[in-house]
Amino acid sequence: MMDSQEQTLEQERNIQQPTAETEQNALQQHERKQYQNKQEVLERVREIAQSDEAPQKDEVDYLKTVFYKLHTAEREAKLKDYIANGGNPDTYQIVPDETEEAFKAEMSIIKERRQKLFLEQEQEKQDNLQKKLDIIEKIKAMITSPEEANKSYKDFKALQEEWKEIKNVPVEKANELWRNYQLYVEQFYDLLKLNSEAREYDFKKNLEKKTRLCEAAEKLAETPDAISAFHQLQQLHQEYRETGPVAKELREEIWARFKAASTVINKKHQQYFDERKAQEEENLTRKTALCEKIEAVVKEDNKNSNDWDKHTKAIMELQAEWKTIGFAPQKMNVKIFERFRKACDEFFKNKAEYFRNRKEEYKNNADKKRALIEKAKALQDSTDWKSTSDKFINLQKEWKTIGTVPKKMGDLMWQEFNGICNKFFEAANAAGAGTRSAEHQNLNKKREIVEQLKALTEQAGDDLQAKVQKLVAEYQAVGHVPYKEKDKIYEEYHAILDKLYKTLNISSAKRRLNNFKDNLKQVAGRGENALDNERARLMRQYEQLKNEVQTYENNLGFLNASSKKGNSLIDEMNRKVQKLKDQVQLVREKIKAIDSNKQQ
Repeated sequence: MMDSQEQTLEQERNIQQPTAETEQNALQQHERKQYQNKQEVLERVREIAQSDEAPQKDEVDYLKTVFYKLHTAEREAKLKDYIANGGNPDTYQIVPDETEEAFKAEMSIIKERRQKLFLEQEQEKQDNLQKKLDIIEKIKAMITSPEEANKSYKDFKALQEEWKEIKNVPVEKANELWRNYQLYVEQFYDLLKLNSEAREYDFKKNLEKKTRLCEAAEKLAETPDAISAFHQLQQLHQEYRETGPVAKELREEIWARFKAASTVINKKHQQYFDERKAQEEENLTRKTALCEKIEAVVKEDNKNSNDWDKHTKAIMELQAEWKTIGFAPQKMNVKIFERFRKACDEFFKNKAEYFRNRKEEYKNNADKKRALIEKAKALQDSTDWKSTSDKFINLQKEWKTIGTVPKKMGDLMWQEFNGICNKFFEAANAAGAGTRSAEHQNLNKKREIVEQLKALTEQAGDDLQAKVQKLVAEYQAVGHVPYKEKDKIYEEYHAILDKLYKTLNISSAKRRLNNFKDNLKQVAGRGENALDNERARLMRQYEQLKNEVQTYENNLGFLNASSKKGNSLIDEMNRKVQKLKDQVQLVREKIKAIDSNKQQ
Protein backbone atom coordinates (compact mmCIF):
# COMPACT_ATOMS: atom_id res chain seq x y z
CA MET A 1 0.00 0.00 0.00
CA MET A 2 2.72 2.51 0.92
CA ASP A 3 4.53 1.68 -2.31
CA SER A 4 1.54 2.80 -4.42
CA GLN A 5 1.04 5.88 -2.23
CA GLU A 6 4.62 7.01 -2.66
CA GLN A 7 4.46 6.42 -6.40
CA THR A 8 1.37 8.61 -6.63
CA LEU A 9 2.98 11.34 -4.52
CA GLU A 10 6.13 11.22 -6.62
CA GLN A 11 4.11 11.53 -9.85
CA GLU A 12 2.24 14.53 -8.49
CA ARG A 13 5.47 16.23 -7.45
CA ASN A 14 6.92 15.67 -10.93
CA ILE A 15 3.86 17.24 -12.57
CA GLN A 16 3.63 20.25 -10.29
CA GLN A 17 7.29 21.11 -9.81
CA PRO A 18 8.80 23.60 -12.36
CA THR A 19 12.10 22.84 -14.03
CA ALA A 20 15.27 23.30 -12.00
CA GLU A 21 16.36 26.11 -14.31
CA THR A 22 13.09 28.01 -13.76
CA GLU A 23 13.22 27.38 -10.02
CA GLN A 24 16.81 28.64 -9.83
CA ASN A 25 15.94 31.75 -11.82
CA ALA A 26 13.04 32.50 -9.48
CA LEU A 27 15.08 31.97 -6.35
CA GLN A 28 17.79 34.31 -7.59
CA GLN A 29 15.25 37.09 -8.00
CA HIS A 30 13.39 36.11 -4.84
CA GLU A 31 16.29 35.98 -2.40
CA ARG A 32 19.45 37.52 -3.87
CA LYS A 33 21.06 40.58 -2.39
CA GLN A 34 21.38 43.60 -4.69
CA TYR A 35 25.00 44.74 -5.03
CA GLN A 36 25.79 48.38 -5.86
CA ASN A 37 29.39 48.09 -7.06
CA LYS A 38 32.15 45.61 -7.88
CA GLN A 39 33.88 46.04 -4.53
CA GLU A 40 30.81 44.76 -2.67
CA VAL A 41 30.70 41.67 -4.90
CA LEU A 42 34.44 41.08 -4.41
CA GLU A 43 34.08 41.26 -0.63
CA ARG A 44 31.34 38.60 -0.67
CA VAL A 45 33.38 36.35 -3.02
CA ARG A 46 36.43 36.74 -0.78
CA GLU A 47 34.31 35.89 2.26
CA ILE A 48 33.13 32.65 0.62
CA ALA A 49 36.62 31.72 -0.60
CA GLN A 50 38.26 32.22 2.81
CA SER A 51 35.55 30.73 5.04
CA ASP A 52 34.64 27.14 5.86
CA GLU A 53 31.14 27.40 4.40
CA ALA A 54 30.37 25.26 1.37
CA PRO A 55 30.18 27.43 -1.77
CA GLN A 56 26.66 27.32 -3.22
CA LYS A 57 26.61 27.10 -7.01
CA ASP A 58 23.57 29.37 -7.40
CA GLU A 59 25.13 32.16 -5.37
CA VAL A 60 28.55 31.83 -7.00
CA ASP A 61 26.99 32.02 -10.49
CA TYR A 62 24.89 35.00 -9.40
CA LEU A 63 27.94 36.81 -8.02
CA LYS A 64 29.84 36.21 -11.25
CA THR A 65 26.94 37.52 -13.36
CA VAL A 66 26.54 40.65 -11.24
CA PHE A 67 30.28 41.38 -11.16
CA TYR A 68 30.70 41.28 -14.93
CA LYS A 69 27.50 43.21 -15.52
CA LEU A 70 28.91 46.01 -13.36
CA HIS A 71 32.35 45.60 -14.90
CA THR A 72 31.02 45.85 -18.46
CA ALA A 73 28.90 48.92 -17.64
CA GLU A 74 31.92 50.61 -16.05
CA ARG A 75 34.14 49.84 -19.04
CA GLU A 76 31.55 51.12 -21.53
CA ALA A 77 31.16 54.35 -19.54
CA LYS A 78 34.92 54.94 -19.70
CA LEU A 79 34.93 54.36 -23.46
CA LYS A 80 32.05 56.79 -23.99
CA ASP A 81 33.81 59.46 -21.92
CA TYR A 82 36.97 58.88 -23.96
CA ILE A 83 35.12 59.34 -27.25
CA ALA A 84 33.15 62.33 -25.94
CA ASN A 85 36.44 64.04 -25.08
CA GLY A 86 37.73 63.62 -28.61
CA GLY A 87 39.47 60.26 -28.30
CA ASN A 88 39.82 57.85 -31.22
CA PRO A 89 37.94 54.57 -30.48
CA ASP A 90 40.26 52.66 -32.83
CA THR A 91 43.26 53.41 -30.61
CA TYR A 92 41.45 53.02 -27.27
CA GLN A 93 43.18 50.56 -24.92
CA ILE A 94 41.51 48.80 -22.01
CA VAL A 95 43.46 49.37 -18.81
CA PRO A 96 43.89 46.25 -16.60
CA ASP A 97 41.53 46.31 -13.62
CA GLU A 98 42.97 45.29 -10.24
CA THR A 99 39.50 44.53 -8.88
CA GLU A 100 38.84 42.09 -11.73
CA GLU A 101 42.17 40.34 -11.17
CA ALA A 102 41.38 39.96 -7.46
CA PHE A 103 37.91 38.65 -8.33
CA LYS A 104 39.36 36.02 -10.69
CA ALA A 105 41.84 34.88 -8.05
CA GLU A 106 39.14 34.41 -5.40
CA MET A 107 36.84 32.66 -7.90
CA SER A 108 39.66 30.27 -8.74
CA ILE A 109 39.90 29.31 -5.06
CA ILE A 110 36.14 28.80 -4.90
CA LYS A 111 36.20 26.66 -8.03
CA GLU A 112 38.83 24.36 -6.54
CA ARG A 113 36.89 24.08 -3.28
CA ARG A 114 33.64 23.33 -5.11
CA GLN A 115 35.30 20.66 -7.21
CA LYS A 116 36.76 19.03 -4.14
CA LEU A 117 33.43 19.28 -2.32
CA PHE A 118 31.59 17.79 -5.30
CA LEU A 119 33.87 14.77 -5.38
CA GLU A 120 33.48 14.27 -1.63
CA GLN A 121 29.68 14.52 -1.86
CA GLU A 122 29.54 12.03 -4.74
CA GLN A 123 31.64 9.59 -2.78
CA GLU A 124 29.46 10.10 0.30
CA LYS A 125 26.33 9.36 -1.77
CA GLN A 126 27.85 6.13 -3.02
CA ASP A 127 28.79 5.15 0.52
CA ASN A 128 25.27 5.96 1.76
CA LEU A 129 23.76 3.92 -1.06
CA GLN A 130 25.78 0.90 -0.06
CA LYS A 131 24.85 1.35 3.60
CA LYS A 132 21.14 1.44 2.77
CA LEU A 133 21.46 -1.57 0.49
CA ASP A 134 23.09 -3.42 3.38
CA ILE A 135 20.19 -2.43 5.67
CA ILE A 136 17.65 -3.73 3.15
CA GLU A 137 19.53 -7.04 2.96
CA LYS A 138 19.52 -7.31 6.74
CA ILE A 139 15.75 -6.69 6.92
CA LYS A 140 15.18 -9.26 4.16
CA ALA A 141 17.03 -11.77 6.30
CA MET A 142 14.64 -11.05 9.22
CA ILE A 143 11.42 -11.86 7.38
CA THR A 144 11.89 -15.57 6.76
CA SER A 145 9.29 -16.50 9.42
CA PRO A 146 7.08 -14.95 12.17
CA GLU A 147 9.38 -16.40 14.76
CA GLU A 148 12.42 -14.83 13.17
CA ALA A 149 10.61 -11.47 12.93
CA ASN A 150 9.64 -11.59 16.62
CA LYS A 151 13.14 -12.48 17.67
CA SER A 152 14.72 -9.72 15.50
CA TYR A 153 12.32 -6.91 16.46
CA LYS A 154 14.88 -4.86 18.42
CA ASP A 155 17.46 -5.27 15.67
CA PHE A 156 14.81 -4.21 13.15
CA LYS A 157 14.08 -0.99 15.09
CA ALA A 158 17.79 -0.24 15.26
CA LEU A 159 18.06 -0.68 11.49
CA GLN A 160 15.18 1.79 11.00
CA GLU A 161 16.94 4.41 13.09
CA GLU A 162 20.15 3.78 11.21
CA TRP A 163 18.28 4.23 7.91
CA LYS A 164 16.99 7.64 9.04
CA GLU A 165 20.47 8.80 9.92
CA ILE A 166 21.79 8.05 6.45
CA LYS A 167 21.04 11.05 4.18
CA ASN A 168 21.83 11.66 0.51
CA VAL A 169 22.15 8.91 -2.07
CA PRO A 170 22.54 9.18 -5.88
CA VAL A 171 19.33 10.71 -7.26
CA GLU A 172 18.85 8.10 -9.94
CA LYS A 173 18.80 5.34 -7.27
CA ALA A 174 16.66 7.09 -4.64
CA ASN A 175 13.13 5.99 -5.67
CA GLU A 176 13.98 2.37 -6.34
CA LEU A 177 15.92 2.21 -3.08
CA TRP A 178 12.98 3.63 -1.12
CA ARG A 179 10.41 1.28 -2.70
CA ASN A 180 12.50 -1.76 -1.85
CA TYR A 181 13.04 -0.58 1.71
CA GLN A 182 9.33 0.15 2.23
CA LEU A 183 8.37 -3.22 0.72
CA TYR A 184 10.50 -5.22 3.17
CA VAL A 185 9.54 -3.04 6.15
CA GLU A 186 5.83 -3.76 5.53
CA GLN A 187 6.56 -7.46 5.03
CA PHE A 188 8.39 -7.48 8.37
CA TYR A 189 5.39 -5.94 10.15
CA ASP A 190 3.03 -8.37 8.46
CA LEU A 191 5.07 -11.27 9.89
CA LEU A 192 5.26 -9.68 13.31
CA LYS A 193 2.32 -11.75 14.69
CA LEU A 194 3.48 -12.78 18.11
CA ASN A 195 4.62 -9.38 19.30
CA SER A 196 1.39 -7.63 18.40
CA GLU A 197 1.72 -5.21 21.31
CA ALA A 198 5.03 -3.91 19.98
CA ARG A 199 3.63 -3.68 16.46
CA GLU A 200 0.57 -1.76 17.60
CA TYR A 201 2.79 0.58 19.54
CA ASP A 202 4.87 1.28 16.42
CA PHE A 203 1.71 1.82 14.37
CA LYS A 204 0.47 4.29 16.97
CA LYS A 205 3.73 6.24 17.07
CA ASN A 206 3.93 6.31 13.28
CA LEU A 207 0.31 7.53 13.10
CA GLU A 208 1.05 10.30 15.57
CA LYS A 209 4.08 11.40 13.58
CA LYS A 210 2.28 11.27 10.24
CA THR A 211 -0.64 13.19 11.74
CA ARG A 212 1.78 15.91 12.85
CA LEU A 213 3.23 15.95 9.32
CA CYS A 214 -0.27 16.35 7.88
CA GLU A 215 -0.98 19.23 10.26
CA ALA A 216 2.33 20.89 9.34
CA ALA A 217 1.55 20.47 5.63
CA GLU A 218 -1.94 21.94 6.12
CA LYS A 219 -0.53 24.92 8.01
CA LEU A 220 1.83 25.68 5.13
CA ALA A 221 -1.25 26.81 3.17
CA GLU A 222 -1.21 29.94 5.36
CA THR A 223 2.37 30.82 4.33
CA PRO A 224 2.28 33.76 1.89
CA ASP A 225 5.62 32.82 0.33
CA ALA A 226 4.80 30.05 -2.15
CA ILE A 227 8.44 29.16 -2.81
CA SER A 228 9.31 28.87 0.87
CA ALA A 229 6.17 26.79 1.51
CA PHE A 230 7.07 24.45 -1.34
CA HIS A 231 10.57 23.84 0.00
CA GLN A 232 9.28 23.22 3.50
CA LEU A 233 6.83 20.72 2.00
CA GLN A 234 9.74 18.80 0.45
CA GLN A 235 11.23 18.37 3.92
CA LEU A 236 7.87 17.06 5.16
CA HIS A 237 7.83 14.61 2.23
CA GLN A 238 11.19 13.31 3.31
CA GLU A 239 10.04 12.84 6.90
CA TYR A 240 6.83 11.15 5.74
CA ARG A 241 8.82 8.67 3.69
CA GLU A 242 11.14 7.91 6.57
CA THR A 243 8.24 7.26 8.94
CA GLY A 244 7.15 3.64 9.23
CA PRO A 245 3.68 2.28 8.37
CA VAL A 246 0.46 2.72 10.32
CA ALA A 247 -2.35 0.20 10.81
CA LYS A 248 -3.71 -1.08 7.51
CA GLU A 249 -7.19 0.34 8.04
CA LEU A 250 -5.73 3.86 8.54
CA ARG A 251 -3.14 3.90 5.78
CA GLU A 252 -5.48 5.19 3.04
CA GLU A 253 -7.02 7.82 5.32
CA ILE A 254 -3.74 9.31 6.59
CA TRP A 255 -2.28 9.18 3.11
CA ALA A 256 -5.30 10.98 1.61
CA ARG A 257 -4.99 13.74 4.21
CA PHE A 258 -1.28 14.27 3.56
CA LYS A 259 -1.83 14.14 -0.19
CA ALA A 260 -4.62 16.74 -0.01
CA ALA A 261 -2.44 19.15 1.99
CA SER A 262 0.44 18.61 -0.45
CA THR A 263 -1.83 19.31 -3.41
CA VAL A 264 -2.79 22.73 -1.99
CA ILE A 265 0.84 23.76 -1.63
CA ASN A 266 1.79 22.39 -5.03
CA LYS A 267 -1.07 24.29 -6.68
CA LYS A 268 -0.01 27.56 -5.01
CA HIS A 269 3.54 26.89 -6.10
CA GLN A 270 2.41 26.21 -9.65
CA GLN A 271 0.18 29.31 -9.62
CA TYR A 272 3.18 31.40 -8.56
CA PHE A 273 5.14 30.20 -11.58
CA ASP A 274 2.15 30.62 -13.91
CA GLU A 275 1.83 34.26 -12.79
CA ARG A 276 5.57 34.67 -13.09
CA LYS A 277 5.46 33.23 -16.60
CA ALA A 278 2.71 35.70 -17.57
CA GLN A 279 4.75 38.58 -16.14
CA GLU A 280 7.82 37.43 -18.03
CA GLU A 281 5.80 37.29 -21.26
CA GLU A 282 4.61 40.85 -20.63
CA ASN A 283 8.23 41.89 -19.94
CA LEU A 284 9.25 40.31 -23.24
CA THR A 285 6.56 42.29 -25.07
CA ARG A 286 7.74 45.56 -23.47
CA LYS A 287 11.39 44.80 -24.20
CA THR A 288 10.57 43.92 -27.80
CA ALA A 289 8.82 47.30 -28.16
CA LEU A 290 11.94 49.03 -26.77
CA CYS A 291 14.11 47.16 -29.28
CA GLU A 292 11.89 48.36 -32.12
CA LYS A 293 12.08 51.96 -30.84
CA ILE A 294 15.85 51.94 -30.51
CA GLU A 295 16.25 50.31 -33.93
CA ALA A 296 14.11 53.11 -35.39
CA VAL A 297 16.38 55.69 -33.72
CA VAL A 298 19.45 53.99 -35.22
CA LYS A 299 17.93 54.41 -38.71
CA GLU A 300 17.37 58.17 -38.20
CA ASP A 301 19.53 60.50 -40.30
CA ASN A 302 21.92 62.56 -38.16
CA LYS A 303 22.99 65.66 -40.06
CA ASN A 304 24.77 67.51 -37.27
CA SER A 305 25.81 67.42 -33.63
CA ASN A 306 22.37 68.52 -32.45
CA ASP A 307 20.80 65.48 -34.13
CA TRP A 308 23.33 63.16 -32.47
CA ASP A 309 22.75 64.79 -29.07
CA LYS A 310 18.97 64.49 -29.45
CA HIS A 311 19.12 60.84 -30.46
CA THR A 312 21.72 60.01 -27.79
CA LYS A 313 19.31 61.38 -25.18
CA ALA A 314 16.54 59.22 -26.65
CA ILE A 315 18.77 56.11 -26.53
CA MET A 316 19.71 56.76 -22.90
CA GLU A 317 16.04 57.19 -21.95
CA LEU A 318 15.25 53.83 -23.58
CA GLN A 319 18.17 52.23 -21.75
CA ALA A 320 16.89 53.65 -18.44
CA GLU A 321 13.41 52.26 -19.16
CA TRP A 322 14.92 48.86 -20.03
CA LYS A 323 16.44 48.65 -16.54
CA THR A 324 13.01 49.05 -14.95
CA ILE A 325 11.66 45.93 -16.70
CA GLY A 326 12.16 42.51 -15.12
CA PHE A 327 13.30 39.24 -16.69
CA ALA A 328 11.85 37.86 -19.92
CA PRO A 329 11.25 34.07 -20.26
CA GLN A 330 14.49 32.16 -19.78
CA LYS A 331 14.73 30.94 -23.39
CA MET A 332 14.31 34.51 -24.72
CA ASN A 333 15.99 36.58 -22.01
CA VAL A 334 19.48 36.44 -23.49
CA LYS A 335 18.26 36.82 -27.09
CA ILE A 336 16.18 39.92 -26.43
CA PHE A 337 19.05 41.50 -24.49
CA GLU A 338 21.46 40.75 -27.35
CA ARG A 339 19.04 42.40 -29.79
CA PHE A 340 18.79 45.51 -27.59
CA ARG A 341 22.54 45.61 -27.01
CA LYS A 342 23.27 45.20 -30.74
CA ALA A 343 21.10 48.23 -31.60
CA CYS A 344 22.75 50.35 -28.89
CA ASP A 345 26.23 49.32 -30.03
CA GLU A 346 25.40 50.14 -33.65
CA PHE A 347 24.18 53.63 -32.69
CA PHE A 348 27.26 54.50 -30.64
CA LYS A 349 29.55 53.00 -33.28
CA ASN A 350 27.97 55.24 -35.93
CA LYS A 351 28.21 58.22 -33.59
CA ALA A 352 31.90 57.56 -32.96
CA GLU A 353 32.51 57.29 -36.71
CA TYR A 354 30.72 60.60 -37.33
CA PHE A 355 32.72 62.48 -34.72
CA ARG A 356 35.95 60.83 -35.82
CA ASN A 357 35.38 62.17 -39.34
CA ARG A 358 34.28 65.51 -37.99
CA LYS A 359 37.38 65.70 -35.83
CA GLU A 360 39.51 65.30 -38.97
CA GLU A 361 37.46 68.02 -40.68
CA TYR A 362 37.90 70.29 -37.65
CA LYS A 363 41.65 69.68 -37.76
CA ASN A 364 41.88 70.66 -41.42
CA ASN A 365 39.82 73.81 -40.85
CA ALA A 366 41.90 74.73 -37.80
CA ASP A 367 45.10 74.31 -39.82
CA LYS A 368 43.76 76.64 -42.52
CA LYS A 369 42.76 79.28 -39.98
CA ARG A 370 46.12 79.07 -38.23
CA ALA A 371 47.78 79.66 -41.61
CA LEU A 372 45.70 82.82 -42.10
CA ILE A 373 46.62 84.01 -38.61
CA GLU A 374 50.30 83.59 -39.46
CA LYS A 375 49.83 85.57 -42.69
CA ALA A 376 48.03 88.32 -40.76
CA LYS A 377 50.85 88.45 -38.21
CA ALA A 378 53.35 88.92 -41.05
CA LEU A 379 51.37 91.92 -42.35
CA GLN A 380 50.39 93.61 -39.09
CA ASP A 381 53.43 95.96 -38.89
CA SER A 382 53.31 97.09 -42.52
CA THR A 383 52.97 100.88 -43.20
CA ASP A 384 51.96 100.43 -46.82
CA TRP A 385 48.42 101.26 -45.81
CA LYS A 386 46.58 100.92 -49.13
CA SER A 387 48.20 97.73 -50.37
CA THR A 388 48.19 96.03 -46.97
CA SER A 389 44.53 96.99 -46.38
CA ASP A 390 43.60 95.10 -49.55
CA LYS A 391 45.59 92.08 -48.37
CA PHE A 392 43.85 92.11 -44.98
CA ILE A 393 40.48 92.32 -46.71
CA ASN A 394 41.37 89.29 -48.83
CA LEU A 395 42.42 87.37 -45.69
CA GLN A 396 39.11 88.20 -44.06
CA LYS A 397 37.26 87.03 -47.15
CA GLU A 398 39.18 83.74 -47.18
CA TRP A 399 38.49 83.26 -43.45
CA LYS A 400 34.74 83.26 -44.20
CA THR A 401 35.11 80.40 -46.69
CA ILE A 402 36.70 78.03 -44.15
CA GLY A 403 34.39 75.60 -42.34
CA THR A 404 33.76 75.41 -38.60
CA VAL A 405 35.97 74.22 -35.76
CA PRO A 406 34.96 73.41 -32.15
CA LYS A 407 33.33 76.51 -30.63
CA LYS A 408 35.82 77.12 -27.84
CA MET A 409 38.79 76.79 -30.20
CA GLY A 410 37.01 78.78 -32.91
CA ASP A 411 36.29 81.68 -30.56
CA LEU A 412 39.92 81.87 -29.49
CA MET A 413 41.22 81.73 -33.07
CA TRP A 414 38.77 84.40 -34.22
CA GLN A 415 39.72 86.68 -31.33
CA GLU A 416 43.38 86.36 -32.29
CA PHE A 417 42.80 86.90 -36.01
CA ASN A 418 40.32 89.75 -35.55
CA GLY A 419 42.63 91.39 -33.01
CA ILE A 420 45.48 91.44 -35.54
CA CYS A 421 43.20 92.95 -38.21
CA ASN A 422 41.88 95.62 -35.83
CA LYS A 423 45.39 96.49 -34.72
CA PHE A 424 46.44 97.16 -38.30
CA PHE A 425 43.37 99.23 -39.22
CA GLU A 426 43.66 101.27 -36.02
CA ALA A 427 47.30 101.99 -36.90
CA ALA A 428 46.25 102.99 -40.41
CA ASN A 429 43.69 105.40 -38.99
CA ALA A 430 46.21 106.82 -36.53
CA ALA A 431 48.66 107.48 -39.36
CA GLY A 432 46.42 110.25 -40.65
CA ALA A 433 46.30 112.16 -37.32
CA GLY A 434 48.42 115.08 -38.75
CA THR A 435 45.71 116.05 -41.18
CA ARG A 436 43.03 116.94 -38.63
CA SER A 437 42.76 120.59 -39.57
CA ALA A 438 42.34 119.80 -43.25
CA GLU A 439 39.77 117.18 -42.33
CA HIS A 440 37.63 119.78 -40.55
CA GLN A 441 37.79 122.00 -43.63
CA ASN A 442 36.81 119.05 -45.76
CA LEU A 443 33.92 118.38 -43.41
CA ASN A 444 32.59 121.90 -43.91
CA LYS A 445 32.87 121.54 -47.70
CA LYS A 446 30.95 118.26 -47.64
CA ARG A 447 28.24 119.79 -45.46
CA GLU A 448 27.82 122.66 -47.99
CA ILE A 449 27.51 120.14 -50.85
CA VAL A 450 24.92 118.13 -48.87
CA GLU A 451 22.87 121.29 -48.36
CA GLN A 452 23.01 122.04 -52.09
CA LEU A 453 21.84 118.49 -52.85
CA LYS A 454 18.94 118.93 -50.43
CA ALA A 455 17.94 122.10 -52.30
CA LEU A 456 17.80 120.12 -55.56
CA THR A 457 15.08 117.82 -54.19
CA GLU A 458 12.66 120.73 -54.58
CA GLN A 459 13.64 121.36 -58.22
CA ALA A 460 12.77 119.67 -61.51
CA GLY A 461 13.84 119.88 -65.11
CA ASP A 462 16.00 118.17 -67.67
CA ASP A 463 19.19 119.60 -66.19
CA LEU A 464 18.53 118.10 -62.73
CA GLN A 465 20.67 115.04 -63.41
CA ALA A 466 23.58 117.19 -64.62
CA LYS A 467 23.42 119.32 -61.48
CA VAL A 468 23.41 116.23 -59.26
CA GLN A 469 26.39 114.69 -61.06
CA LYS A 470 28.33 117.96 -60.75
CA LEU A 471 27.79 118.07 -56.95
CA VAL A 472 28.65 114.35 -56.62
CA ALA A 473 31.93 114.96 -58.42
CA GLU A 474 32.70 117.88 -56.10
CA TYR A 475 31.86 115.75 -53.03
CA GLN A 476 34.11 112.92 -54.15
CA ALA A 477 36.96 115.33 -54.78
CA VAL A 478 36.91 116.47 -51.16
CA GLY A 479 39.46 114.67 -48.98
CA HIS A 480 39.07 112.90 -45.61
CA VAL A 481 36.96 114.28 -42.77
CA PRO A 482 37.45 113.76 -38.97
CA TYR A 483 36.98 110.11 -38.04
CA LYS A 484 34.22 110.78 -35.50
CA GLU A 485 32.19 112.78 -38.03
CA LYS A 486 32.73 110.37 -40.88
CA ASP A 487 29.64 108.18 -40.37
CA LYS A 488 27.26 111.07 -39.78
CA ILE A 489 28.16 113.04 -42.92
CA TYR A 490 28.24 109.79 -44.87
CA GLU A 491 24.68 108.92 -43.85
CA GLU A 492 23.37 112.45 -44.61
CA TYR A 493 25.04 112.51 -48.03
CA HIS A 494 23.76 109.12 -49.11
CA ALA A 495 20.28 109.66 -47.73
CA ILE A 496 19.75 112.76 -49.90
CA LEU A 497 21.64 111.24 -52.83
CA ASP A 498 19.50 108.08 -52.75
CA LYS A 499 16.38 110.24 -52.75
CA LEU A 500 17.57 112.21 -55.78
CA TYR A 501 18.66 109.13 -57.72
CA LYS A 502 15.37 107.45 -57.05
CA THR A 503 13.52 110.44 -58.48
CA LEU A 504 15.85 110.62 -61.50
CA ASN A 505 15.79 106.90 -62.16
CA ILE A 506 12.01 106.60 -61.93
CA SER A 507 11.27 109.49 -64.28
CA SER A 508 14.00 108.46 -66.69
CA ALA A 509 12.90 104.84 -66.64
CA LYS A 510 9.30 105.79 -67.37
CA ARG A 511 10.33 107.92 -70.36
CA ARG A 512 12.54 105.16 -71.74
CA LEU A 513 9.81 102.55 -71.31
CA ASN A 514 7.16 104.70 -73.01
CA ASN A 515 9.52 105.42 -75.91
CA PHE A 516 10.23 101.69 -76.19
CA LYS A 517 6.53 100.83 -76.31
CA ASP A 518 5.95 103.51 -79.00
CA ASN A 519 8.72 102.03 -81.13
CA LEU A 520 7.49 98.41 -80.89
CA LYS A 521 5.35 98.77 -84.02
CA GLN A 522 8.35 99.98 -85.99
CA VAL A 523 10.37 97.03 -84.73
CA ALA A 524 7.60 94.60 -85.70
CA GLY A 525 7.59 96.09 -89.19
CA ARG A 526 11.20 95.08 -89.79
CA GLY A 527 10.30 91.47 -90.29
CA GLU A 528 8.55 88.39 -88.96
CA ASN A 529 11.20 87.57 -86.30
CA ALA A 530 12.16 91.12 -85.35
CA LEU A 531 10.23 91.08 -82.03
CA ASP A 532 11.62 87.65 -81.12
CA ASN A 533 15.16 88.83 -81.80
CA GLU A 534 14.61 91.96 -79.71
CA ARG A 535 13.19 89.86 -76.86
CA ALA A 536 16.20 87.50 -77.00
CA ARG A 537 18.55 90.50 -76.85
CA LEU A 538 16.71 91.89 -73.82
CA MET A 539 16.83 88.49 -72.08
CA ARG A 540 20.60 88.37 -72.50
CA GLN A 541 20.85 91.90 -71.14
CA TYR A 542 18.55 90.94 -68.24
CA GLU A 543 20.73 87.96 -67.22
CA GLN A 544 23.90 90.03 -67.55
CA LEU A 545 22.51 92.78 -65.29
CA LYS A 546 21.36 90.23 -62.71
CA ASN A 547 24.85 88.73 -62.58
CA GLU A 548 26.37 92.17 -62.11
CA VAL A 549 23.97 92.89 -59.23
CA GLN A 550 24.89 89.58 -57.61
CA THR A 551 28.61 90.32 -57.95
CA TYR A 552 28.32 93.77 -56.42
CA GLU A 553 26.16 92.51 -53.54
CA ASN A 554 28.67 89.77 -52.77
CA ASN A 555 31.47 92.28 -52.69
CA LEU A 556 29.43 94.63 -50.52
CA GLY A 557 28.77 91.84 -48.05
CA PHE A 558 32.46 91.19 -47.71
CA LEU A 559 33.39 94.88 -47.37
CA ASN A 560 30.70 95.46 -44.76
CA ALA A 561 31.90 92.44 -42.74
CA SER A 562 35.52 93.54 -42.83
CA SER A 563 34.91 97.18 -41.97
CA LYS A 564 31.68 98.36 -40.42
CA LYS A 565 32.81 101.99 -40.80
CA GLY A 566 33.21 101.53 -44.54
CA ASN A 567 34.75 103.95 -47.03
CA SER A 568 33.95 105.82 -50.24
CA LEU A 569 34.19 102.61 -52.26
CA ILE A 570 31.22 101.15 -50.40
CA ASP A 571 29.19 104.30 -51.05
CA GLU A 572 29.87 104.15 -54.75
CA MET A 573 29.08 100.45 -54.94
CA ASN A 574 25.73 100.92 -53.18
CA ARG A 575 24.72 103.50 -55.75
CA LYS A 576 25.82 101.29 -58.61
CA VAL A 577 23.81 98.37 -57.22
CA GLN A 578 20.66 100.47 -57.02
CA LYS A 579 21.18 101.78 -60.53
CA LEU A 580 21.65 98.23 -61.85
CA LYS A 581 18.51 97.09 -60.09
CA ASP A 582 16.56 99.92 -61.74
CA GLN A 583 17.94 98.81 -65.10
CA VAL A 584 16.93 95.22 -64.38
CA GLN A 585 13.39 96.38 -63.65
CA LEU A 586 13.27 98.44 -66.85
CA VAL A 587 14.44 95.51 -69.01
CA ARG A 588 11.84 93.27 -67.34
CA GLU A 589 9.10 95.79 -68.22
CA LYS A 590 10.31 95.94 -71.83
CA ILE A 591 10.11 92.14 -72.10
CA LYS A 592 6.56 92.25 -70.72
CA ALA A 593 5.67 94.91 -73.30
CA ILE A 594 6.92 92.69 -76.17
CA ASP A 595 4.94 89.71 -74.81
CA SER A 596 1.77 91.82 -74.60
CA ASN A 597 2.26 93.11 -78.16
CA LYS A 598 2.68 89.58 -79.54
CA GLN A 599 -0.59 88.45 -77.90
CA GLN A 600 -2.66 91.23 -79.52
